[in-house]
Amino acid sequence: MTDKDVQDQLERLTRRAEHVVPKEDLEQRLKEGKQLRVKLGVDPTAKDVTLGWAVPLRKLRDFQEAGHTPVLIVGDFTARIGDPSGKSETRPQLSKEQVEANAEALFDQFWDILDRDRVEIRYNSEWLEPLDFADILKLTSHYTVAQMLERDDFAKRYKEQRPISIVEFMYPLAQAYDSVAVESDVELGGNDQLFNLLVGRDLQRAYGQEPQIALTMPLLEGIDGVQKMSQSLGNYIGIREAPEEMFGKVMKIPDTLVGRYAELATEMSSENVVDVTNDARAGGPEAGAAKRRVARAVVALYHGDEAANQAEASFDRQFREHQAPEEMESADIPPDAIDGEVAYLPRVLAELGLAASRSDARRLIAQQGVRLNGEVVTAEELAAADLRGAVLQVGKRRFVRLKD
Repeated sequence: MTDKDVQDQLERLTRRAEHVVPKEDLEQRLKEGKQLRVKLGVDPTAKDVTLGWAVPLRKLRDFQEAGHTPVLIVGDFTARIGDPSGKSETRPQLSKEQVEANAEALFDQFWDILDRDRVEIRYNSEWLEPLDFADILKLTSHYTVAQMLERDDFAKRYKEQRPISIVEFMYPLAQAYDSVAVESDVELGGNDQLFNLLVGRDLQRAYGQEPQIALTMPLLEGIDGVQKMSQSLGNYIGIREAPEEMFGKVMKIPDTLVGRYAELATEMSSENVVDVTNDARAGGPEAGAAKRRVARAVVALYHGDEAANQAEASFDRQFREHQAPEEMESADIPPDAIDGEVAYLPRVLAELGLAASRSDARRLIAQQGVRLNGEVVTAEELAAADLRGAVLQVGKRRFVRLKD
């Protein structure tokens, strides 16, 4: 490999990375022509792959396409421990059955991004469950409490005299031991995982291995524009969501995040990322057009160009022309919502799942958030005949066609 080839590969592999520790080690291993073992650990604590989660997965694909070996660590053991991951409280522990169900749901989505035939999949229960107490004591002897308290979230909780369990201290060591077990050359993660990745370097030295390179990617904010994208917070976009839903969610992000989504959630070139970032900062129609470019790029990445164009057209029908989408769910009018020829609309909304409850439905009606065939509904009781075959709309994006 020529020096230019090395530099080109290094630029691609570190593009958009937050940290590369140490970058010179990565460059040296590329010069040596070594096929790198690139580790990414995934704790199956949820069932959807989000755009935020896809950021390190797509970086893993960059390594894969460069001829290196992705080592996907399914944390079936560590998911049962709990890791704060930069949070101020312990992540709930999951049962083995919950972990297995989540892992099964995730696998198929991974292959939307990675080439399944060139991925090494390992479960960390393979090496963590057999450890006896003597092994665990040996493991803990390589790290001190003072070193653990260098982790920001632990330090904050210790200063505030908030509980930190010994189990939580074990998590970085368990994750680091994964690196020892698979002899990783590079470990990927979000930038909230930097401490854990560096522990892996220390532990590999202790076990006589060459330490891995720690490469972290930025965390993508959710569509609320404030917190990290998270399924538990409901501010996420899943890579398997319908094109129309995906497009609409991207259009909800604040203008300040347009450039960030372009950089982290699409395959836009650096030049195009700069363009949409500048347009978004300009505000007004330019910002709206930039957000559309990003929404199309996100949908096209996971569903194709045609689906992206159709999603944009559907978005315009709903929000510009105030028309119902061409395809929508159909449902029967709940029988117990009809008394003679009168239909009680709050019960219809609640039983069809368009409102959380009848009281919530009444609130939506009072706030003029319910439409029938495009017209705002202000009455709670309607003629049953008016509902049959009609399009019921709640908010801007939820439509149901009621059967005759």
